Amino acid sequence: MVEFDVRDVDYEKYSNRQLAAVPLAVLVVALAVIGAWWALTGVPVDRGLEFTGGTEVQFSADDSIEDVRANIEGVDVASIQPATTGNTFILTTQSTDTDAVESAVERAGYEVEQVQGRSASFGGSSQRQALAGLGVAFLGMSVLVFLMFRTFVPSIAVVLSAFSDIMIPVALMNLLGIELSLGTVAALLMLIGYSVDSDILLNNHILRRTGGFYESTYRAMRTSLTAMIVMTAVATLFGIPLLPDIGLVLVFGLATDLMNTYMMNVSLLRYYKYEGIGS
Repeated sequence: MVEFDVRDVDYEKYSNRQLAAVPLAVLVVALAVIGAWWALTGVPVDRGLEFTGGTEVQFSADDSIEDVRANIEGVDVASIQPATTGNTFILTTQSTDTDAVESAVERAGYEVEQVQGRSASFGGSSQRQALAGLGVAFLGMSVLVFLMFRTFVPSIAVVLSAFSDIMIPVALMNLLGIELSLGTVAALLMLIGYSVDSDILLNNHILRRTGGFYESTYRAMRTSLTAMIVMTAVATLFGIPLLPDIGLVLVFGLATDLMNTYMMNVSLLRYYKYEGIGS
């Protein structure tokens, strides 16, 4: 695999507190955004059709999104987004009366191509399963990391980074109006796996391979940056057409992981190796 050159960072110019301050401050802001959103809406992140129940209608129209929204009457429209091909739009609403929604679109003079409905109870069940999957994945990852390293500081560095890699993209989803869907849940699960992989790579390079601390850090950074660029390109250029938000959430998480791994985790590992019990 092609590797990218990484400009050497003079880590010795910065204290451990300085390195950790930026990612921790970003994490605090992200948690504040999620907490405020939860207080205002009752949920930590807006949910999509898969989790709330409702109706999704795909139809063709030559009008703009503003005109389409103005022409469709009698339906409480949640969102109208252009599809990936032609003059096709996707309308979503929390109404579970699929016939009424379809009729409203047809009355506006648009040709309905596909209608999909989901009950609120089924959506609630899907939400519980998705959140349980995220929780089990994170818990399993945490246990595995502690079993691998058997020491607190390297293990907590990996877990804290993975936690931040999830929280910051979720906060950005709220700010940018990206709903939680089955696709974005899949992206968050992928981020857990990538975060653990990049952090374990860093830990192994520093704690278990030969070479100096900073030399090992640069080797791990070069490998991680190469993987991040490849994953970002794939997510952006070859993402699933009906779920473009997956790629965006992945980009958020990959950028966050780069910051967490090579600022916060490096500071924790440097403390562990030179000042803590690992010295």
